[in-house]
Amino acid sequence: MVKAIGIDLGTTYSAVSILSETGQPIILENQDGDKLTPSVVFFQTVDGKDEPLVGIQAKNFAATQPDNVVQYVKRQIGDPNWKFDSLSDHSYSAEEISAIILKRLKEGAENALGHEVTDAVITVPAYFDDARRVATRQAGEIAGLNVLRVLNEPTAAALAYGLSSDKSETVLVYDLGGGTFDVTLMKIENGHFDVLGTDGDRNLGGFDFDNALAMLIAEKMEAEGAEGVIVDPDFAGMLREKAEATKRSLTTIEKTNVFLDYKGKPYKISLTREEFEKETEGLVQRTQEILEDVIEEAQLSWEQVDHVLLVGGSTRMPMIRANLEKNLGRSIQYSINPDEAVATGAAIQAALEAVNQGVETEPVLLGIAGKIEVSDVTSQALGVLALSPETGNEMNSIIIPKNAKIPSKHEEVFSTVSDNQASIRVQVTQGDDIDPEFVTIIGESTINLPGTWPKNTPIKITFHYDIDQTVFVEVYDQNDTLVGHFEIERTANMSSTDLQLASMKIQNLTID
Repeated sequence: MVKAIGIDLGTTYSAVSILSETGQPIILENQDGDKLTPSVVFFQTVDGKDEPLVGIQAKNFAATQPDNVVQYVKRQIGDPNWKFDSLSDHSYSAEEISAIILKRLKEGAENALGHEVTDAVITVPAYFDDARRVATRQAGEIAGLNVLRVLNEPTAAALAYGLSSDKSETVLVYDLGGGTFDVTLMKIENGHFDVLGTDGDRNLGGFDFDNALAMLIAEKMEAEGAEGVIVDPDFAGMLREKAEATKRSLTTIEKTNVFLDYKGKPYKISLTREEFEKETEGLVQRTQEILEDVIEEAQLSWEQVDHVLLVGGSTRMPMIRANLEKNLGRSIQYSINPDEAVATGAAIQAALEAVNQGVETEPVLLGIAGKIEVSDVTSQALGVLALSPETGNEMNSIIIPKNAKIPSKHEEVFSTVSDNQASIRVQVTQGDDIDPEFVTIIGESTINLPGTWPKNTPIKITFHYDIDQTVFVEVYDQNDTLVGHFEIERTANMSSTDLQLASMKIQNLTID
């Protein structure tokens, strides 16, 4: 039967999963026979045309041809100013690079299943903002996928855990991946997954621990006489590769040696886990601060947390578990595979969406859909720019607070600022700060009013926030009559024309 797939589009590694005929999620092997695919693209040029390599082969070129390799593109998605230029003088956006990875994952799933795959759920960090969520959906569309839903990664991991659990628990999902960090508190009870709160840092992950370790190795090399290691761009790829391998070694052993050759001279660098942990204390502290914020905002204590789910390969570092166990006051065990949990949860959600949207009608899927319900929250506050009644200065006025339940409807009443006002400009913001300088304007529209209104006439602005965390805005007069509405035109994302052109561009590529 045609299956909707779940995709964990990771910063460093990606995976694809489906729900089997028995109702259990399984990870599909890629074209190389592996369950995990490095999220790496190497641009080789054949007869003047780009033929990208994706996965382990691309990763192998990272040290020797770093200028032709794209890694960690997930950190750039949704940024309209980021581009990668290949040797054939073609320019690629972050969405297009992500689409190349997704196309490779799609083809791998089709090889494993023996039939075409079109429908998918793609996961994103819970703390991804509006632009990055839309960009991820667009990357899927460029790759030729019908994206049923963009799902928060911690929610996906909780689904993977909760499908096989009939307990009533308050679960903390601690998701430290290759490039992003998320914390989510969730209540799981009788198939109902109720998100209580979420927070994170989209620029914190294993990549940052690798960089810290690479800097430590470089400093030790320079202490032994090597010159210019830290600022040598040609050596950076090799150094980062060695740092990643060393980090993995120090996860299981207390001390290791790193062997490198630099400018014709061999170096043997000794490193201990204690040195590594001291070098990355600040990174762990950043995770701790986010943890405390989530617990506090949910109005819970650590004693009320029944279970901790460790998600993402970076949670294997002993210092991460030690910090969590210190907070929790008891030991933590891996209850799910940290590398596969997000993908398997995405497969469960893909089955739910396929049933809800009429894509699938298989009895096993209908049965699962009938006993699972997911209630999520906003990861970012949303509001509008307005004049403060106290100071007369422009301020950010929050309409939908962070961690509000979704889908949801929120409203706030404002007023006109001048006599004979004929229109209002609605600038939709994202962020918690009242200072406009520290929030992001994600869309705006000018609403023409019927006639002209006197100063201080009430205006009600209503936000509708859907399950994919996209926003629809309505404006009402004092009699509750609709005077205008709009869906956010996201200036940071591709237009429909750009999307169509990108789809043609990527579909015409030969991807290996």
